[in-house]
Amino acid sequence: MATLLHLDSSVFSGSASSSRPVTEAFRNAWLEQHPEGTVVYRDLAADPVPHITADTHLAGFTAPDDHSPEQAAAFAERVRLIEELESADAILIGAPMYNFSIPSTLKAWLDNVILFGRTAGIDAPAAKGTPVTVVASRGGSYAPGTPREGMEYVQNFLAATLRDTLQLDLDFIVPELTMAPTNPAMSELIPLFEASREKALQDAQEKGKAVAARIAA
Repeated sequence: MATLLHLDSSVFSGSASSSRPVTEAFRNAWLEQHPEGTVVYRDLAADPVPHITADTHLAGFTAPDDHSPEQAAAFAERVRLIEELESADAILIGAPMYNFSIPSTLKAWLDNVILFGRTAGIDAPAAKGTPVTVVASRGGSYAPGTPREGMEYVQNFLAATLRDTLQLDLDFIVPELTMAPTNPAMSELIPLFEASREKALQDAQEKGKAVAARIAA
């Protein structure tokens, strides 16, 4: 039975979010192919995971038998998140751009699951090769050739962590110009926003099916 690990991090719910409808489209397409599959869902905005503390960090470099009670408790939650990552056949992440970066809740999840010697820092980390699709929505455009190209830190950061560090098989869906309908200064960009939104939804459906087919093969 295939398992999809689905993470959302937008502070907005439902259609008020630009990333959630796209992750939902991917998830629904995936479930159409795997109606008996399992979805492990985390809404990181509504139910944040703990930020890394000194106890959590030090426990990762200490033998379990030598953990203090505080280290053991903190590390147990970290291990639970890592096991979800390791058990997933596919991963789906909603990662809106906030102030040129990812939400702090998503950063906290990454800090927990990146554990050198287990999920990173070795030739064959635990989740190596798992397909991960990231919906990287943003209010403007940071595409190559645009004035803000140099401020694109979401895709660059996630490529470094998900692809290069965890060695996942990374793919992006990028709904952009999402502020156009509400920002008068961007009103002329509304048609481009609408086209980007429709393409993102279509890409999500196609990629959801493609990932499902890959797992079934």
